[in-house]
Amino acid sequence: MKRRDLFFFAGAVIALPRTGGAQRRERVPRIGYFTPATGSPRDLLGVLETRALVEGLRGLGWFDGRNITIEHRFSGTGRERIQASAKELVALDPDVILSVGGPMLAALLAETRTIPIVFAMVNDPIASGFVASLEHPGGNATGIGVTEVPIAEKWLELLREVAPQISRAMVLMEADAPAQSLLANAVAASAPSLGVMLSIASVREIADYDSELEVFAREPGGGLIVLANPITATNQQRIQAQAARYRLPTVYSNPIYAKTGGLLSYGPDPVPMFHQAAGYIDKILRGASPGDLPVQQPTRLLLVVNLKTAKALGLTVPQSILARADEVIE
Repeated sequence: MKRRDLFFFAGAVIALPRTGGAQRRERVPRIGYFTPATGSPRDLLGVLETRALVEGLRGLGWFDGRNITIEHRFSGTGRERIQASAKELVALDPDVILSVGGPMLAALLAETRTIPIVFAMVNDPIASGFVASLEHPGGNATGIGVTEVPIAEKWLELLREVAPQISRAMVLMEADAPAQSLLANAVAASAPSLGVMLSIASVREIADYDSELEVFAREPGGGLIVLANPITATNQQRIQAQAARYRLPTVYSNPIYAKTGGLLSYGPDPVPMFHQAAGYIDKILRGASPGDLPVQQPTRLLLVVNLKTAKALGLTVPQSILARADEVIE
C-alpha cells in the first residue's frame, strides 16, 4: 500500500459515521485509545499503529461507528498534556482503554485501578511496576510488554560492525523511565569488550536531544544508540536530521526509524503488537478480566538497514549485516 493511501485509510477508519441512537438502542461499547502519536498524517508510526489496531478489531468483528465507539486522545509527549488527557479519558468511563507506551500507562493507572487497560509498546512492565508478573499481571492492566534487555547489547555490537571507526557512543534514553535505564545499563555493560567509551544521556523533551547531540558531536569518533520512547516516536525526523547533520552513525531500537531515514534499527516490530492488543480488547469486551490475561511478548524482531543513509555517511554496510537483515532500504 502506498504511503498516501495508508494515510487515507487510517483517517477514513477513524472518521466512520456514527450510527444514530434511534437505529440501535443497545449500549455501544466504548474503547479509549491513548497514544503519544500526534494524529497527523505525517506521523507515520502513529498512522501504522492506528491502522493495525483498526484492522485487528475489524478482523474480530468490531467496527468503529457500528458496534463500538473509539475515543482518541493524541497526547504528544508533554507530561502535563499526558496527565490531562488521561483524566479526560478516564472521565468518559470507557469499557476498555488501549494505552501506547509507558508514560501513558503510568498516567492512566494514576487515575484508575478499575477500568480495564490493554497496553502496547511498554518496556519491561514488571520493572516499571505496572504488573505483578507476566503470567498473572493482576490489577486492571495487561497487554504486550517489550523486554529488550537481552537484545540491548546487540545494538552497540551492530553499531561497531557498521561503523568500526567509532570509539565512543552515547545512549539517548528518556529520563525517569526505569525500563529505559535497564536498557541503557545493558548497553553500557557490553561497551568494554567492544572497546567503546559509552555515555548515557537522560532526556525529558526534544530540546534536550538537540543539546546533548551538539555537545557529543564536538569530539570525533562518535556513534549513537537511540531508545524508542514517546519523545523519539513523535520526533523521529528531527532526531534523524540531527544525526545526519553531525554525521553520527546511529542504531535505533524501533524498526520504523531505519525505514524513515535512520541508518540501522533492530528491535520488535510494533505493528503486530496492535493486532495482539486488538485480541485482548476483544476478550475484555466479551467479559475477560485483564488481571487474568498474561502479558504477551512481541512476535517478531526486525533488523532494518538503510543503504541510502549509509552512503550519505560514507559507510559501507558489511555483508555480514546485509545477510542478516530482514529489510534493506535502497
